Amino acid sequence: MGKAAKTFLIIILALAILLLVGPFLIPIPTLPGLQPPQALATANSQFVTIPFAGTDGIELHYTAAGDGAPTFLLLHGFASNLYTWDKVVNFFAARGTAVAYDRIPFGLSERLVADDWRDANPYTPDATLTHLIAFMDSMEIEQAILVGNSAGGQLAARAALAYPERVQALILVDAAIYTGGAPPFVAPLVNTPQLRRLGPLIARAFASSDALARQAYHDLDNLTPASLARAMISVQVENWDAAFWEFTAVSSSQPDISGQLAQLTMPTLVITGDDDRVVPTAESIQLAADIPGAALAVLPACGHVPQDECPEAFMEAVADWLAGLFE
Repeated sequence: MGKAAKTFLIIILALAILLLVGPFLIPIPTLPGLQPPQALATANSQFVTIPFAGTDGIELHYTAAGDGAPTFLLLHGFASNLYTWDKVVNFFAARGTAVAYDRIPFGLSERLVADDWRDANPYTPDATLTHLIAFMDSMEIEQAILVGNSAGGQLAARAALAYPERVQALILVDAAIYTGGAPPFVAPLVNTPQLRRLGPLIARAFASSDALARQAYHDLDNLTPASLARAMISVQVENWDAAFWEFTAVSSSQPDISGQLAQLTMPTLVITGDDDRVVPTAESIQLAADIPGAALAVLPACGHVPQDECPEAFMEAVADWLAGLFE
C-alpha cells in the first residue's frame, strides 16, 4: 500500500472515530431557569392525570370554559400549545363547553423522559390517540366536536376514524393530513447513541427559535408579542429539550390516513388560510373534497393558525357552519 493510500485510510479512520466518539465529548450544559409546569400556569390552568400503561400516569394541562352540550375539544398543532385558541375559546364556550389541552411534549403538560416509562413510548402517534381518549374519559366527555389545527387536525381525523362514536363532528383547521412528520430515514439516525447524546442540543436549536411561529403567519404584524410569548412557553418547562427529542425520535411514524378519508361520515368543516405556508392551502381544499359532504372555508389574508391570526373570520366561518349543523 502506498504512502498516499495509507494517509487516506488514516484520515478516514480518524474521521470515523471522531464521528463515533466526538458527540460523547461535547458537554450538554444544564439550561438555567427552567420551571415545573405548575409554576408557569395561569389563572385558568387546570391539570389532570390520565392513565397510560407503563407509566405512573401523565399529567396534562388543560383549560375549560362554558357548560352544556356540545363539547368542543380544541387540539393544537406541532410545537404549539392550547394558548393558540385564546382568541376564540369564548366563542366556543358561548355555544357549549370548550376544552383545550396541551399534547405532550408541548405547553405545560408533563415532560416524560426515557426513565419515565417502561413499555410503549408515550410520544408515538398511537400513544397520542390513546391520550386523547383517556383525556375524554377522565373529563367524562362522552362525545365531542373535535377542533384540530395542523397536527391537531390529523389527530382529530384519526380519532374520528378509530372512535367514530366519540366524535360528533369535525372542524379541521389547516390540518396536516397529506404531509407531516419527519421523513422515514430520520428515525434510524436520531436513535443512534451519538444523536441521542446530542439530541437535547439539537432540540434547543430548533425549538428555541421563533422561525416556525413566524412561518405560520400571513402577516407578521399579526404575530403579537403576546402570541409569540405564549408560543414559546414550552421552552421554559423543565426537561423540555430531552422530551422534545424523545418526541422527535418517533415522529417519522405518523400514519397515512389519506386513503381512509371517505370513511368519515360525521359533519365536517375544513378551514384554511389562503396563505398557509406550512400545510399548503391546496391540501385543505383537497381534504374537503376527499371527505364526504365536508364544507370548506378559505379565509383571505390568513396563514396556518387562523384562530389566532384571523379570529373574526374564523369565528364567522364556524358560526355559519354550526348554524346549519344545529338548525
